Amino acid sequence: MSKLDEKIAAYVAEAKKLNLDLDESLIAAVTKGLGPSIYNADAETIAASDKSELERIKTNFLIKKLGLKDDGKLDAALEEVIEAVGKSNRNKYRAIVYALLVKKFKKRVCI
Repeated sequence: MSKLDEKIAAYVAEAKKLNLDLDESLIAAVTKGLGPSIYNADAETIAASDKSELERIKTNFLIKKLGLKDDGKLDAALEEVIEAVGKSNRNKYRAIVYALLVKKFKKRVCI
């Protein structure tokens, strides 16, 4: 099993543990799109308390990658996804958060 496959399997297991309704193929596509950053522990997870990181997710992922408009719904969606993963959960994996956002906005993975 490759390192990428191991990461995908870990994210799928985490999503199941959190009772998140995410398709394995969506998690795999998002994980592949994130590239080598998933192997860096600091980049692999999201610090939900860091407002600048949430702004970067909004700007770089939701607006630039998914093509959404910043109409006030993006902040609410980010908050909702963070709640779903668990605010106190230390393992807010970027791949899972991004997959939830893709699903929420009914977008195709275009990372």
